[in-house]
Amino acid sequence: MTGIVMFFAALLMLGIGYPVAFTFGSISIFFGIVAAIVHVAPDVSIAAISSEFMRMFTMMPFRVYSIMNNTLLIAIPLFIFMGIILQRSQLAERLLESMGTLFGRVRGGIAVSTVLVGTLLAASTGVVGASVVAMGVISLPVMLKYGYSKPLATGTICAAGTLGQIIPPSVILVILGDVFQLPVGDLYAAAFAPGFGLVGAYVLFILAWAFLNKGAAPAMPRQEGSRSANIGKALIAILPPLTLVILVLGSIFAGIATPTESAAVGSVGAVILAAMYRKLSWKVVEESALETVKVAAMVFAILIGATAFSMVFLYSGADTIVEEVMTSLPGTKYTFIFLVMLVIFVLGFFIDFFEITYIIVPIIKPVAEVIGLDPLWFAILIAMNLQTSFLTPPFGFSLFYLKGCCPPEVRTLDIYRGVIPFIVLQVMVLFTLVFYPEVFGMTSGR
Repeated sequence: MTGIVMFFAALLMLGIGYPVAFTFGSISIFFGIVAAIVHVAPDVSIAAISSEFMRMFTMMPFRVYSIMNNTLLIAIPLFIFMGIILQRSQLAERLLESMGTLFGRVRGGIAVSTVLVGTLLAASTGVVGASVVAMGVISLPVMLKYGYSKPLATGTICAAGTLGQIIPPSVILVILGDVFQLPVGDLYAAAFAPGFGLVGAYVLFILAWAFLNKGAAPAMPRQEGSRSANIGKALIAILPPLTLVILVLGSIFAGIATPTESAAVGSVGAVILAAMYRKLSWKVVEESALETVKVAAMVFAILIGATAFSMVFLYSGADTIVEEVMTSLPGTKYTFIFLVMLVIFVLGFFIDFFEITYIIVPIIKPVAEVIGLDPLWFAILIAMNLQTSFLTPPFGFSLFYLKGCCPPEVRTLDIYRGVIPFIVLQVMVLFTLVFYPEVFGMTSGR
């Protein structure tokens, strides 16, 4: 029972707001001592407890060393650096302005443009915060100026900004690849169909909303310039980042480069793009590198803390309890899937996807193997579900990102109301992936 209590204690501390890495570390030490006391009882001398505690953590230095030597994880800071450089080169602004001239004349066109730009940003940067803020600063004032419904405008921006969680190159897919011991290239390839299925669902919903409620998303007045000139301007804005996406993802899918090598290519390409846009300077590189170090340090600190957490959890035998409970559930494998998806969805209301990945996935992975679930399909299910953690009130990060940059007349309640339909769409696509995986070219296992 020590491991089960430790699990809920970690959730409580994370919910209160303690730093994730320190929560994992402190919880592991405290409950490691508790587990050692339970194991050596009735001989609870300090020497016996210390000996058992040291035996429990004997492999910890080797685990940390293996994390440091994991070349796959090097892709994380490289992709983060690529995204930050592209964000500072004002890629989003150029794309939004160009897309707006193409689709603005259609009712709901600016919102559709926002989703398409969010898709391209997801495929080129994968940085959710940068995407939401950039589109909030550029696209939101334009939509409000032309009379868009506040919930539709804010919900579209938040949903489009989170596409970087599922559309490659996604950092969460790199982490899931490490946890599931799956090739990241396979995860990237498998995530494409669900990701673009979600994009299609967003676009259809926006067009339907605009059609049924004509005052919610009016068309823009006719812009100056010919149609062909606007198309040419849009292509000029789209081609550079699209070329970078093809270089990064194409090299992975073609087997030319590993994800880490393609991330390095992407970082160099991002620097070249920034130079092309005349936004490259030593200050930009320095600030981007510093921000990358901060984010990457946070990720790896969480990973080391989670490693200690899992060692104590396994030592206490809690993994066996979880496996017995899960495998004895009545019904088919869908009972297990429904329960896991529900837990991840609910946890997404309160904690970040990093914590969910490192707490939940190592616990449920052995059970999924026993049941016979296809690990690739199961990992994509989790990634799709984790994406909702950025949107679900009250602590969805996208909601805070947008609120921090939106005009005063946009209330928090408007943002909450706006994201609800997009959360429903995500759940609908998730259910489709669960029951009809062949639609997305996957199988659920035996």
